[in-house]
Amino acid sequence: MQEGQADPGLYDFKPYRDRAPFSWPGEKKVAVWVSPNLEYYEIDPPANPHRKSWAKPHPDVVGYAHRDHANRVGHWRMAEVMSKHGFPGSVSLSVALCQHHPEVVADANARGWEFFSHGIYNTRYSYGMDEAQERAIIEDSIRTVREATGQTIRGWLAPALTHTPRTLDLIAEYGLDYTCDLYHDDQPQPVNTASGDLISMPYSLEVNDHYGFFIYNMSPREYAQTLIRQYERLADEPSGTVMCIPLHSYLIGQPHRIGAFEEVLRHIAADGRAWITRSGDIADAWRAAHARESIA
Repeated sequence: MQEGQADPGLYDFKPYRDRAPFSWPGEKKVAVWVSPNLEYYEIDPPANPHRKSWAKPHPDVVGYAHRDHANRVGHWRMAEVMSKHGFPGSVSLSVALCQHHPEVVADANARGWEFFSHGIYNTRYSYGMDEAQERAIIEDSIRTVREATGQTIRGWLAPALTHTPRTLDLIAEYGLDYTCDLYHDDQPQPVNTASGDLISMPYSLEVNDHYGFFIYNMSPREYAQTLIRQYERLADEPSGTVMCIPLHSYLIGQPHRIGAFEEVLRHIAADGRAWITRSGDIADAWRAAHARESIA
């Protein structure tokens, strides 16, 4: 990242209209991946001078307990619906969950879900970290997820979407090959880093359930309709696009919301144009397609 510049140089400018068309495996039009955020929030985390952890003064019992619904109830409800309709998860994981609630991680792993790191806790922010601290978090993430699941993480979503100027360079240096922290495109794109081979994986703020319910104040029905509109437009476009559905099970797993979400999964699964898959599989397919382009 180029600090002090108008353009930080994170990626090159390549307009959508100028790209060579390609399709996903099976000639599918849109790659659809669901990203459950399996998180852990500390009720009294170390203070960060750049951002408060909770809206209320300590102890924010309401905020903490609301989010704890995810691991006690919401995850199980959401996961059952996803499995019922053939949607694997690509988990944005607060890796401390492996210690706090290993049952949740084990359930996701048994379902064949992929894991990538969302930091240690979602209440510990990257702002103000020095390089040694940031390296320690990356190393902890790789080690902890491997010990808990047998998987080696490939992706990164910064804790609470907080970064330092060196974050992308560091994750690439450690061999991670995709980041979900850039929201600039509807297709994977190369990211400029000092080393490694990092691409941006289309994630989403626009159709993230946190934004849908907390920011845009959508009803469950409005959120479901938004997801379907997002899918239909991306599936109609001529080249391979990506649709991510980022979820927090303390939100989407509520009894009054889960039915509307299930209607979305049913719609996408029945349509026939979607490659329903995981984030790492999308990264592999995109790289393979563009390797063929460079050879041609």
